[in-house]
Amino acid sequence: QVQLVESGGGLVQPGGSLRLACEASGFTLKNYAIGWFRQAPGKEREGVSCISSFDGNNIWYAESVKGRFTISRNNAMNTVYLQMNSLRPEDTAVYYCATDCAPIVGKDYWGKGTLVTVSS
Repeated sequence: QVQLVESGGGLVQPGGSLRLACEASGFTLKNYAIGWFRQAPGKEREGVSCISSFDGNNIWYAESVKGRFTISRNNAMNTVYLQMNSLRPEDTAVYYCATDCAPIVGKDYWGKGTLVTVSS
């Protein structure tokens, strides 16, 4: 059973931090680039960050999160992380991970998502 499972979401105040995890089962995550995406209420899905396969030495961030979010991978744990600092209300969204920076329907895998709510 191939699965991606996101965790780490929750309610946080503006300026706070959360660390999201994307854990794979049924395949070796090391062999895949992993992207983080988010979808806020009333908005379309957008890319947040992506990390290349293996050593993860190619990284991309959306302009809206540069300097605040950090993506990393721990291949031994089959997990990719997204450290989110200085969170803003506009970061509120369901966050998803997928097995590519530009996932293809019918080919790539997605997790079910984890909800991040930034509010006082």
